[in-house]
Amino acid sequence: MKAAPVAARRHRRAAMSAPILSKELPMIPGMPGDSQVYLNGEFTRLDEAKISVLDRGFIFGDGIYEVVPVYDGKVFRMTEHLNRLDRSLAALRIAAPMDRAGWESVIAGLIARSAQPTCIIYLQVTRGVCKRDHAFPTEPVAPTVFGMAAAFSPPGAAQRTQGLSAIAIDDERWLHCEIKSVSLLGNVLAKQQAVDAGVDEVVQFRDGWLTEGSSTNIWVVSGGKLLAPPKNNLILEGIRYGLMGELAEAAGLPFEARRISREEVAAADELMLTSATKEVLPIVRLDGKAVGAGKPGPVYEQLRAGYDARIAAL
Repeated sequence: MKAAPVAARRHRRAAMSAPILSKELPMIPGMPGDSQVYLNGEFTRLDEAKISVLDRGFIFGDGIYEVVPVYDGKVFRMTEHLNRLDRSLAALRIAAPMDRAGWESVIAGLIARSAQPTCIIYLQVTRGVCKRDHAFPTEPVAPTVFGMAAAFSPPGAAQRTQGLSAIAIDDERWLHCEIKSVSLLGNVLAKQQAVDAGVDEVVQFRDGWLTEGSSTNIWVVSGGKLLAPPKNNLILEGIRYGLMGELAEAAGLPFEARRISREEVAAADELMLTSATKEVLPIVRLDGKAVGAGKPGPVYEQLRAGYDARIAAL
């Protein structure tokens, strides 16, 4: 009998040694299979929600997302979050799959079906399912719309009173960070640098100028003034960006959005980060060195109190 070609034999050996993958969905801690999610017009069980492997969000990361915090069943800054969602859709030229009332109905439905009254609502829209091609589909394609409620624990006393640590790194992401895109590999790699260094977050710089964290906005206090990088294509305008300006004004703190050098950050009196899930927290160590006095500062305390008051007023 004639021996099979070498390539064929190698292929068979590789196939025999390949792991047998289960078609069962893996259990995800904190997300039971019977959790209710929203997918393309319907609420369904998490373990029954399915999308095509040809979805452009899966193939290309061609989509956008939004994260909306909910406290005791009440949505925080819903208008601002939905405004940003609309901006991201427009930037990618994805037609809005529903109007504002539709989004509010989806969010309300997810909250009502959630076992946790304090949670985050995750919304995602991709360009939809079509033949794999880098260019946008030429024929109309329905976007894929997904939403879920996930457990959310606001920052605890230790983080609020002891603060966080961070390292400074170069910002190596793309040039459209203003879009809340699901293409997050640059952010993922940046966050992993923080994990590998044993710190909570990274503070990123592009050409020596402050941009943001891996998933947070960064704030600098210098000489009694609150500083933030300018809103442009190099940062995602966090919803707390506008809120922090409001809180600073209410507290009588000068606020300025401008370019901030790496040297200014290193010499800051205080550093803070903000995000939907981190709220506002102090960074007390950067690259192993104390920031200011090495503890949460007075400006942070003022802004934190104002933030808490906004949540309590919902």
